[in-house]
This record gives sequence, C-alpha cells and structure tokens, in this order.
Amino acid sequence: MAITGLLLCGFMVFHLAGNMLLLVGPEAYNKYAHTLHSQEWLVKAGEAGLLALFALHVFLAISTARENKSARRVRYAAKESKIGERILMIPSENWMFATGAVALAFLIWHISDFTLEYSPLVDYADKEPHAKAVAIMQTPVSFGVYLVGCLALALHLLHGFQSAFQSLGINHPKYNGLIRGAGTVLMVLVAFGFALFPVWAMFK
Repeated sequence: MAITGLLLCGFMVFHLAGNMLLLVGPEAYNKYAHTLHSQEWLVKAGEAGLLALFALHVFLAISTARENKSARRVRYAAKESKIGERILMIPSENWMFATGAVALAFLIWHISDFTLEYSPLVDYADKEPHAKAVAIMQTPVSFGVYLVGCLALALHLLHGFQSAFQSLGINHPKYNGLIRGAGTVLMVLVAFGFALFPVWAMFK
C-alpha cells in the first residue's frame, strides 16, 4: 500500500506539471500532447503500468480493510490514531476508504472523458488536444465531478502520504515534521492544481 501509494503520488505530480501547459496556451499544450503521443508504444506501456499500479493499490486497500475487520470482530471502545489529523472531528484514516472510492470513480470518469472519448456531452470531432480538454471541462457534469474528485483526492493524500512513510518504518520525531509538511504541500498542490483546470476552463 505504501509503495504503490507513493509511486502514484509521483505520477500525479508529473501529470500535473504537464497539464499546466494548458494555461500557457493551445500551441504549447498541443505540442506537448502530440510529442507525447508520437511515441505510441511508450504511452501504451506507461498506461499499462499505471493501470497495474492502480489495480494493485485498490486490491491491497480492499484486502487490508477485510483483514482488519476480520482480525477484530468486536469494535474498539475508543480508537486513537498515531497521526493526529481530523476532518470534521473524524480521524483522517477513517476517511481513507471513502475518499479512495470517490477518487477511483473520478479517475474512471477522467479516462472516459479523455482517453476513451466517451462523453456524450462533448463533440470530439477534429478537436486539437487543448480544445478537447477545454470542451470537456466546460460541461457542467464534468466540471462538478472534477471538483469533487480533487477534494476527495486531497483528503486521501492528507493521511495517506504520512501513513505511507509510517508503514515503511520512517517514523521519528526528527523527520515527522518534515514528512507532515511535505504531505500538506502535496495535498494543496494536487487539490488546487487539478481543481484549477476546470475552474479556468469554465471562465475561459
């Protein structure tokens, strides 16, 4: 869980960096997209690797949840987290499965929109990558889905990033503050970074 989660965090940062070219303009983004897809075999290999990584992360999440439930038939009278963050007075780890499920649904929607070009609300014909991206995010349904998805992803990262290092045995007062700070920066970067695109497209 920890390793797959951190690898997915790295992917999100690179994906966000590439997508920032949307804000630069059509020429820059179209050039980036065409250059990327000119190596079709590399793109397909990357997509297959990411699919395997996501599938493994989801499988491990479900397996861990089942093992935890079966290992403790009687619920704790009180639960205390080793990581102190709370969201709406609820320990952040209690949100992990729900926010992960929402983030997964968001990912499936995103793939349907951009990769499969399945959205019935968008005319994909003869559109360059920049125009296609703007058209997708300007649809009210995708606009709402992307904002909710970004929020769920942010909440998932808030606990997941720190928890990953703890699971790997990197848990020491000397480093915990740095890890907590890096997790907060990552959460803000991903949440506001990806949420910026639909807001920008809607007001374009």
